Amino acid sequence: MLWRAVMPDLLQISWATIWITSAEVGRSAMNDADPRRTFDAIVIGAGVVGACCAHYLIEAGLQVAIIDRGSVASGTTGAGEGNILVSDKEPGPELDLALLSRRLWFDLIDVIGDRAELEPKGGVVIAHDDATLTRLREFAEVQRAAGVEAHDVDPMQLRELEPHINPQILGGVHYPQDMQTQPMLAAAHLIARGVQSGRLSRMTDTEVIEIIRDESGRVTGVRTPSDGISAPIVVNAAGTWGGQVAALAGVDLPILPRRGFLLVTEPLPITVHHKVYAADYVANVASDNEGLETSAVIEGTRGGTILIGSSRERVGFDATLDWSIVQRLAAQAVEVFPMLAGVQLLRTYGGFRPYCPDHLPVIGADARVPGLMHACGHEGAGVGLAAATGYLIAQAITGRSLDLPLEPFAPVRFDSTPERVGAHA
Repeated sequence: MLWRAVMPDLLQISWATIWITSAEVGRSAMNDADPRRTFDAIVIGAGVVGACCAHYLIEAGLQVAIIDRGSVASGTTGAGEGNILVSDKEPGPELDLALLSRRLWFDLIDVIGDRAELEPKGGVVIAHDDATLTRLREFAEVQRAAGVEAHDVDPMQLRELEPHINPQILGGVHYPQDMQTQPMLAAAHLIARGVQSGRLSRMTDTEVIEIIRDESGRVTGVRTPSDGISAPIVVNAAGTWGGQVAALAGVDLPILPRRGFLLVTEPLPITVHHKVYAADYVANVASDNEGLETSAVIEGTRGGTILIGSSRERVGFDATLDWSIVQRLAAQAVEVFPMLAGVQLLRTYGGFRPYCPDHLPVIGADARVPGLMHACGHEGAGVGLAAATGYLIAQAITGRSLDLPLEPFAPVRFDSTPERVGAHA
């Protein structure tokens, strides 16, 4: 039983997803024998965002080093569902970024093949009461005007999309553009391909302890415990730890960890066909509340397991597993798919989303430190926005025309007063 299975003796607790095989992790984690210590650009962070930044930079002809204090995808990327969503984004800069990124993800799959398990399965957002359903459909109408494909569905149509869903659910909206990928595999294969090209040097288990600046304040490279590495450009793609990396250059980024848990069931025949989530998930994503918020999020994987979320809370980097949250998530999932009550859980895992106060990522050049670029702070949308983030970072660094303006994501939007900017010089 799903409810009974959320007890400690029945779960294997892991703080990194184990979808990826140990052999693939090993191949991706090995450092390269490249003795070079001077590059065109250095990317800090070997998660999916850093991997995309490195990919597009080497495609532009640059010689790049990617550095991570852990292994490839060992941070937030390794604890994510792999969502590539447009359904949860209101019209504006983030939705524009998501639509661009969705298109670019298909290009990335053309490069690395099907090994990243991209599934354009679509999403279904559901409502349990009339008032919520009205708000959801109003939201979808605004999204449609901004280029999102969204179809209102009644209870009968909902059961055609998801035969096992609770028949008492009143309806929802179908978003065919939503997708899922396996983010660890995507990051690993993008980085491996870059290394094979000869343009990317991978340095894992290597901590950056300083971002080096010259007398004018311009970036000249980074320092690790063993040596210095030179480059005129440093890209901060450190996810939840992006604020800590920014501080190495003497600037502030208010990126905070937002903890979440996921449940993984035993493998099943295909039972959940889309990413299915309750409409309150959108409100939880946009909330500034530090306390616990949960909403039903259920989706299958290619391997047959079902992923169950979602929780959000700001508790610092406290990685303690909270069984009351696990039980709540299980109960919410059973309410949506009653057949899950008879399914066993294999494990649960958690991680930290990189939360920004205005819920927009930080992308682009930092005007306070010439040569410093940021590509972090995506909260739970990092996988989905990774392709566009890397693409735009490469455009900005190489001086090409940008597909989207970066002003809404500018790092200095949090630090605009002359006194504070001057304090970092």
